[in-house]
Amino acid sequence: MESLETDILIVGAGAAGLSAALHAAPRPVLLVAPEGPDGTSTAAAKGGIAAPLGRGDSIALHATDTLMAADHSGCESTTAAIVAAAADAIRFLREHGLRFDDEGGEPHLHLEAGHSLPRILHADGDRTGAAIQATLWSAARAAAHITIRRDLTAVRLQADDAGITGIVAQGLRGDNLEVHAAQTMLATGGLGQLFAATTNPRHAAGDGLAMALARGVRVAGLEFVQFHPTALYCRSDPLPLLTEALRGAGARLVADGRTFMHTLDPRGDLAPRDIVARGVWEHASHGEDVRLDATAIFGSGRAGEFPSALAACIAQGIDPAAKPIPVTCAAHFHMGGIVIDQVGRTSLPGLWAAGEVAYTGLHGANRLASNSLLEAIVIGSAAGAARRRAGGCSRRGRTGSSIAPAALDLARPEWPQLRKLMWGAMGPVRSGPALSTALARLRRLGLAVDPTQVALRQRIALAEAMLVAARARCESRGAHWRSDFPIRDPSRDGAGALGIMARP
Repeated sequence: MESLETDILIVGAGAAGLSAALHAAPRPVLLVAPEGPDGTSTAAAKGGIAAPLGRGDSIALHATDTLMAADHSGCESTTAAIVAAAADAIRFLREHGLRFDDEGGEPHLHLEAGHSLPRILHADGDRTGAAIQATLWSAARAAAHITIRRDLTAVRLQADDAGITGIVAQGLRGDNLEVHAAQTMLATGGLGQLFAATTNPRHAAGDGLAMALARGVRVAGLEFVQFHPTALYCRSDPLPLLTEALRGAGARLVADGRTFMHTLDPRGDLAPRDIVARGVWEHASHGEDVRLDATAIFGSGRAGEFPSALAACIAQGIDPAAKPIPVTCAAHFHMGGIVIDQVGRTSLPGLWAAGEVAYTGLHGANRLASNSLLEAIVIGSAAGAARRRAGGCSRRGRTGSSIAPAALDLARPEWPQLRKLMWGAMGPVRSGPALSTALARLRRLGLAVDPTQVALRQRIALAEAMLVAARARCESRGAHWRSDFPIRDPSRDGAGALGIMARP
C-alpha cells in the first residue's frame, strides 16, 4: 500500500480544521479535505458567530446564557474560557480579511433565541459561515506550511501500542493510501446525515467520530442531537436552513395559520431550539401545516439581511414576502462527541479533535445558537498552537485489519434504512420502546453489510452507540426528550451530567 508521511495531519477543512492549520505554522501540515471549501458545515452555517461585544454585554452574561441553554449540564470553566476568547477569535478572522456587517462603523449585532442581548455578528448577511469558510480557505491555500489534499478521504485511524499514528485514506479511484503523522487531528464536523432530514452537508455523516470510536476513544453525550426548528420543507438533501435570526427579527411560527410557541414557553418563538423544535415536531405529527411567517421581513427593507433564506425560498418557488414558508425540524448539530480538553487533546495519544466532532462541555445538552462557530475557531486555534509546540515524528502504525476498505457505496439499501431508523427513533421526541426497536433493527442491518464496507460499518456502529446512550438516559434533558421520562433528573445536574470529567 502506498504511503506518505507528515508532521501534522488534519482531517477536515471547516472553521476548526483551518484555524488549527493556520495556527500550527511553521510546522508542516497536511490537510485532508475531500469536501473542499463549499462542502463543510461551516460553509453551510446561515446564522453567525456569537461574541459579547455589544453595549451592556459581558463575558459573564454570555456564559450565563450558554449554561442556561445547556440545561444544567454545561462545563462552567470551559464555557467561561471559550467565551472569554471570543474577542480574539473575531480579531483572528478580521486579520485574515473577513469583514463583518456593520452599522455606522460599529458591528451590527443580531438577536437569536436563548441570548439575552443582541450579540450575533454576521458577515454577508445570513451567509456568515460561507464568508468565514472562504476567508480561512484562502489563507490556508496561501500558507507555505499547509498542503491541501482534496483527492483523499479518511477511512479509518491507524495506531500502534503508543497511540494514533495516522489514517488509511482512499483516493478518487478507490486506491488506498496510508498517511503517517506525528500528530493527527480530527475536525470532521457533525453527523446530521445519519438522519433522514438534516441541514448538514453530505460529508457530515459522523465519520471522524465513528473512526475514533472504533479505536476506543473516550466520548460523551452521543444522545444529544440538536434539531433546528426551521429547515425549509422541500425535497432537497440537505434541507435549506432558515436562520434563527429571522425569528429574532420578528418572524413567527404558525400551525394551520395560528401562532403557537407562546403556549409552550414564555419566551415564545425565541425559546431555546430544543423547545421550539419539539413544538414544530408535535404540531407536524398531528397533521398540521407548520410554517414560518416572515412576510413582514421579506416585504420590507430588511429582506437584504437574509439573502440566503430568500434565495432558498425562491429556488423552491416560494415568495416569502407573500406567504409563510413551510418548515420542518431537521437534525442540525451534535453536542456530543470525542472528549477533549481546552487544547483539543483526546484520550488517545497522538489524536486531537476540534469542532463539532468534539465534546468540550460548552454546549452541554443543548447548544446556544451561534456558539458553534465560536467554539470551532477558539478550540481549533488553541489546538493548532498546541500542535506547533508539540514534538515527535511520524510513526507507522497498524491499520487494524488486513482487508482493504472499499469505497462507501451510498446506493446500498442499508444507508437510507439507517437514516430512516435514526430519524424515527432519535428525533426530537423519543421513547424507550422505539429506541429498543430501532436498535434491534440496526443490529440486523449491520449483519448484512460486507466487511469491506468499512465506512458504512463504522457509521452503523456509531448509530448503535447513539441509540444505546439515548435508551440509557431515562430522563429528558436539553435536546434529549423522552416521552416516557419527560422530567429532568436533578441528581444528574452539573458539569458531570454527561458522564465525563473536565479532561479526557
